[in-house]
Amino acid sequence: MSANPSRSEKYLDALPPWARELSEKYYSRSFALFVLYGNVRDLVPLRREGKMDFVSLDEFFSSALFGQRDIVLHYDRGGLSFGSADSQSDFRRALEGYDSFHGTSYSQGGLPRNPDAVLNLLDNYLRLRIADGKKIGLVIDFAETIAPAGDISSMSAEDRNSLVILKRWARNSAFLNADVTICLVSENQIELNQGIVQNPGVSSIGIPLPNYPERLEFIHAQLTARELPAGSEVNEESLATLGAGLKRVQLQSLISHAVQNQQPLTLKFLAERKRDLIEAESGGLLEFVQSRFDLSFVAGNDQAKRKLQDAAAAIRAGNTDVLPMGYVICGPVGTGKTFITTCFAGEVGIPAVTLKNFRSMWQGVTEGNLERVLTLLKAMSPIAVIVDEADAQLGDRSSSGDSGVGNRVFAQIAQFMGNTEYRGKVIWFLLTCRPDLLPVDLKRQGRAEEHIALFYPDTPEERLALLRAMLRKVGMNAFPADVEKFFLDRASTLSGADIEAVLVRSRMHSSLQNKSAVDTEDLKVVLEDFIPPYYPTEIDLQNLVAVLECTSKCLLPKQYRDIERSEIIRRANELLALARPT
Repeated sequence: MSANPSRSEKYLDALPPWARELSEKYYSRSFALFVLYGNVRDLVPLRREGKMDFVSLDEFFSSALFGQRDIVLHYDRGGLSFGSADSQSDFRRALEGYDSFHGTSYSQGGLPRNPDAVLNLLDNYLRLRIADGKKIGLVIDFAETIAPAGDISSMSAEDRNSLVILKRWARNSAFLNADVTICLVSENQIELNQGIVQNPGVSSIGIPLPNYPERLEFIHAQLTARELPAGSEVNEESLATLGAGLKRVQLQSLISHAVQNQQPLTLKFLAERKRDLIEAESGGLLEFVQSRFDLSFVAGNDQAKRKLQDAAAAIRAGNTDVLPMGYVICGPVGTGKTFITTCFAGEVGIPAVTLKNFRSMWQGVTEGNLERVLTLLKAMSPIAVIVDEADAQLGDRSSSGDSGVGNRVFAQIAQFMGNTEYRGKVIWFLLTCRPDLLPVDLKRQGRAEEHIALFYPDTPEERLALLRAMLRKVGMNAFPADVEKFFLDRASTLSGADIEAVLVRSRMHSSLQNKSAVDTEDLKVVLEDFIPPYYPTEIDLQNLVAVLECTSKCLLPKQYRDIERSEIIRRANELLALARPT
């Protein structure tokens, strides 16, 4: 990357978008210090002499961005390396001069171990070569280990010194006026000291995971000289589609494994491998939901099911602009909130993931975890994100007792959920039996817009449909009509979860009696023994807050449709007072 703008137009066109942004900001003389974060451990496309190569980020710096520089240096806590032998010799000569002036012996015994001392040497070297008119590129990798996140008062003297030097570079007019570019590389910018990230003299640039055209370009390059084994169920286009969320190095590994072992690349193998790779990449914070069911397995709550079927049809038709940004799925315990959501994922055929607990007791880790997760979600779209117990999982704007972590995390989530670029691409499902505890910021229009309330079966027809659906779910044969009637006569107040529990117990009783199928006697024994959990105050409260939360009148049972909201609020407040621990 040269400061001569006469060659910039053709040069910039050959760069990836993130590198183009870095170059344009550098040409403007606005920044000399950059933070690169995100997909920094992947291969980068490098176009040279009419040929496309894919190289590491370090090589991309040396060959492309800093290809015209006189001096290129790469530093991390493991040591200092150079873009060429000339750069190395030049640095050693400068180090000998430093030794003779300061009485040190770095040119003989190697660089100091502590980063602040190395940065101080680099500072001296940069100033010398700027005075000589040299063009310089400096890459500091794993920058979070040199200027880690944290409060200055708790940082070591070494880290504070490093931070001061980096900040000094960021506002040094001599660096801006000279041909000098310094790049700090870190996977998560949140792990880097925020005094650097938020410095007005520093530009932060994210390197995204490859999108579909970029994946297709890479796969085509990989398969130009070799072919997938016979029997493979994917071609270049389908592999690029199914590889959403994967890095180039991961795609390369999949292709190499198939070619070298002559193992056909099947859809099943690809799905399993992708799941393992992404779950590992997320640090276990995302878990893929493998659903054997679709919405035909959902019984009762017909209007809720119809809404989700309409959304699934819109996704299949590509009409993503008509979809809500997300859903709040609420209702009393045992109404099938998780089940109907996983059935939706099975219905539409898009991947679905469960967001696991990303919070940590260590400073900076929580925000870093969330940044990693959100980056993956963007790359894997379209995708459904299921957050169970969302009121507890996502938190709120409160920052008491956590140094502001909760506030920052909440702001990250709210900002991502409200980005309309992801409408129909990242669909949020916030599951909770207490939607009143979910912050308004997350469930307002423009975020989780559609609020679907689920209720216990209200009519004999709904209870019968629910029984039959549960039989299908647990893999039992349909009951004869007389057995169905017997069951429903004695289970009129059971929830879906209760019915499933009774069926599983009946199956066990039947197997212990060496019977081939559950009969009336098995059901009678189990139903007489079964005591459903009974939490009348909590269940009534959960029913009422679901009614208040619901955004469609058609979803409400008859007894709630015509009641004044003020009356429901009054009753809910009374129950809330009873349910609140004293």
